[in-house]
Amino acid sequence: MLTEPFAAIAPVYVKSLLLSLGLIVAIGAQNAFVLRQGLRREHVGSVVLFCALADAVLIAAGVLGMAQALGAQPGLARALALAGAVFLAVYGWQALRRARQPQQLQAAGGGAGLPRAGALAQAAAFTLLNPHVYLDTLLLVGSIGAQEPAALRGWFIAGAASGSLVWFGLLGYGARWLAPWFARPRAWQVLDLLIGLTMAVLSLLLVRHALLGA
Repeated sequence: MLTEPFAAIAPVYVKSLLLSLGLIVAIGAQNAFVLRQGLRREHVGSVVLFCALADAVLIAAGVLGMAQALGAQPGLARALALAGAVFLAVYGWQALRRARQPQQLQAAGGGAGLPRAGALAQAAAFTLLNPHVYLDTLLLVGSIGAQEPAALRGWFIAGAASGSLVWFGLLGYGARWLAPWFARPRAWQVLDLLIGLTMAVLSLLLVRHALLGA
């Protein structure tokens, strides 16, 4: 993996990083829970690490499993790439629609503190009991990563996993600074606009890859 030239590694890493951030940055129970733990300063490292590692394992399983399943079926790989492009286009369109509507992320406050085991159990529930996490990591990210050359799949996994680690780290450790920002509907409108544009670009790149094999 380390022998690949930087010019080949960088686009794959950046693409997967943006894909991961685009899928994970949204108003939801998992993000609200991580933000809450950060505001309360309770087991932040453990919660952030669990959420990031869970994503990394699922992403790696998706990319490597899809690569093995699609290795001898280029037609199916192309079909999944086109399906992924449609999904990203719709996801981007939904983000652009959200950008027109005020939203905010609120972390539930109050209540007794959780022991570390309880915090991790809740993190596991918010992460693993959400069906969208499997659609995003195993199927969508997995099928896109499987399109990359074998020597670059590790960098794709690293980029996508980095996106999760950066986001959860920001939520957990930057909670006290970020919470007022996330409470502003305008901030989420700008963020959704950026996500929508990013997903549109990634969708076009997937279509180009599927049709031209580039």
